[in-house]
Amino acid sequence: MNVYGAIASFAVIVALLTLTPGLDTALILRTSLLAGRRPAWAVVLGIQVGTLLWGLLTAAGLSALLTASQVAYEVLRWAGVAYLVWMGGRMLWQSRTSRTEDVAPPGPLEAGWGRAFRRGLLTNLLNPKVGAFYVAVLPQFMPQGVPHAVMGVLLAGVHVCEALVWSAVLIGFTGILRGWLRRPAVKRGLDRLTGLIVIGFGLRLAIQQS
Repeated sequence: MNVYGAIASFAVIVALLTLTPGLDTALILRTSLLAGRRPAWAVVLGIQVGTLLWGLLTAAGLSALLTASQVAYEVLRWAGVAYLVWMGGRMLWQSRTSRTEDVAPPGPLEAGWGRAFRRGLLTNLLNPKVGAFYVAVLPQFMPQGVPHAVMGVLLAGVHVCEALVWSAVLIGFTGILRGWLRRPAVKRGLDRLTGLIVIGFGLRLAIQQS
């Protein structure tokens, strides 16, 4: 397989992965609806920086520890579980204490570009399934004669580009409905729904085996 064939094949696989609804989609939609485009793009960029880091670490052989070392995998897995349950719990608590103005202001989880970026980055990096996916899939798309680190970043870059396009579609769509969806009653419902989804992902990660 040459470089172009590897990129094309990998692009098809990650396109399907990107379009599949998951935790990233839920976080992007919620942030865009309740806080606006700027924090939503901060979440997106945090997630995609995490994706690039996973690609680089996998190509360098470092993230193989997730499959070679059960202890390393379990530490990262339980850190991810704790983070997701904490974040989902914060959303549920926020839904109980939200204010009752006609249009609800962004809550503490949305406020601030840096905080939104960190939330996206940590959500990605503390998910060992992302690392396991790259460890399992990336080596199959490494042509001979191409430096692994370069190819790993290139393939992760393809994943990032597709994810950015899909994120732009999601954020653009939510912009049409944002005025209505930021009403307090709707905001509380979104907080509760997203909080339950996030906690559900955390619990699923807790019961899954490596």
